[in-house]
This record gives sequence, C-alpha cells and structure tokens, in this order.
Amino acid sequence: MITAEDLNGLMATIKGMDWANGLTLLLHTPGGVTMAAQTMVEYLRSKFDDIEVIVPTFAMSAGTMISLAADRIVMGNHSQLGPIDPQLAINGRQFSAKSIVDQFKKAHDEILANPVAAHVWAPILASQGPSLLQYAEDQLAFSEQMVSEWLAKYMMARAVDPAAEGKRIAAFFNDASNHKSHDKRIGIEEATASGVVVEKLEDDQALQEAVLTLYHVVTILIEQSAITKVISSTTGQSWLKSWTGSQT
Repeated sequence: MITAEDLNGLMATIKGMDWANGLTLLLHTPGGVTMAAQTMVEYLRSKFDDIEVIVPTFAMSAGTMISLAADRIVMGNHSQLGPIDPQLAINGRQFSAKSIVDQFKKAHDEILANPVAAHVWAPILASQGPSLLQYAEDQLAFSEQMVSEWLAKYMMARAVDPAAEGKRIAAFFNDASNHKSHDKRIGIEEATASGVVVEKLEDDQALQEAVLTLYHVVTILIEQSAITKVISSTTGQSWLKSWTGSQT
C-alpha cells in the first residue's frame, strides 16, 4: 500500500543515482493514499526529467495515478491499471466517492418526483452527515484535476492540446459510473485506447525476463518473510518495511 512513509524509502534509495539518466520505476501496488501518491510524484519529478513506469502485474488506484504521471507506461498483456476515483472511509468501511455523489443525486431526484420518498431517504441521508456530499465531490475533482495536470505536463506534453488530452484521459480513469467497480481491470488494450502512452513489455524479451524475474523474487521474499514492502534501486540501497518496522 502506498503511504506517506514511502517518501523515506524513495529518498534513501535514489540517493547517489544519476538523475540525468531518467528513472525506470517498477511499480507493483494495490493502491493507497492519494496524498502519498502526490508526494511521491512531486518528489520524483523534482529529480528526474524522464520517468517510465513498468507494471509487472498491477498498479491500481493510487498506483495508477503515479503511472499516469510518467512519460510512458510499460505493460504486458497480463498487466493492469485501475480506476482512480477516491475511496472514502466511513464508519470503518470504504465507499466510492462517486457512489456517494450518485446516491445523493438519486435521493434528490426521487424526492422531487415524489415528496413521500423523503421519509425513506431521511434516515439514510442523516447517517451520512451534512458535509459528506461536498467532501466526496471535492475529492473526485481534486484527483481528476491533479492527474490531468500531470498528464498534460508529462505524458501528453507533445500532443496538439496537452491540457485537453490530460483532462480527457483523467476523466476516463476517474469515471466510476462507467467502470462500475474500483477494482476493475484496465488492461493494455483499454489503456492504449484511452490515449495513454503504453509500450508493450513483450516487445523486449530480455526486459520482460528481467522484470518478471525480479517480480517473482520479491514476491517470494515477501511471502516467506516478515517483509511487507520493498523499495530498492540500482545503487544497492534498499528500504524494507516489515511487521516490526522499517530499515534501510
């Protein structure tokens, strides 16, 4: 999971790298905290002019946000991205911000059509609090705007209209009404069709072998030890998170 502590790992592992050479980032994550993703992107972009993200299997949610801030994404036929619509924690459960907005709209429309429906909706709306709708709308707008700006500045920089392309692609990934589920698989074909700059991992067999070997080695390491997170670089520096803490 992408969290605020990952900045410590990035700072430790990229120390000593030649930033002028650009960065290849192998990213495998189910997602995480939006603000942490923003911090990671802004930090890495302050160091590297060129960034490519390789997705060995999946980079979902906040991982997709980071991927869309790259100059290009390298995906295999098995790789996947996912929707970026924010998930809000309410009473210990996660809910899509878009589902909250849609529910309020549904209540609004049904009550206008039939005022008696207000009696049905009253306890539901009361349980969600007066500011939840605004908060959900703000989170949706923030995520989409942030990603659209990254796209315009980096991946879509050479497009005829970078800002328009950035907005269009960000809207696609943020469209929970279309995707239906935050866990939806957005594979290489759908990502390419959306306008994302994607290179096929299968086009370079040596690279594919290296990427998948590393992925499987780290997967085995995590499965067979107390380690829960790994950030490592070609400098030989590694930052590891375990059940008992973190170390470099």
